[in-house]
Amino acid sequence: MDAQQLRSLRFTSLMFLFPGIAGFLVSAVMSTHYLEIMPRMPIPEEQRMTPRNIHGVVVYQTEEENKRLNITEYGSVGILVVGLGLGMVYLRQWGIAYAISAEEDPYAEEAP
Repeated sequence: MDAQQLRSLRFTSLMFLFPGIAGFLVSAVMSTHYLEIMPRMPIPEEQRMTPRNIHGVVVYQTEEENKRLNITEYGSVGILVVGLGLGMVYLRQWGIAYAISAEEDPYAEEAP
């Protein structure tokens, strides 16, 4: 793998890692917000019948709120896993390229 391919692999990996981490932060903010504003008892008139356990406290939310938080959480996990996988491939390829370049050291002394 040449240097250009390694750079593009590193860039692609980072482009998945950063949104994955940002998604985790967004879902943490959403969970904390839900914990503060959601009722602790179901309210059928407002369609708040879906329970969610947040830090040991059960709050009740609508199906739409539940779906939005689930998509944010699972989407960020998926994106992060792809980024981590690409990062592992990058590190493996970089290590191989580094080892090959070390074997071809022009300053190494020749054996007599």
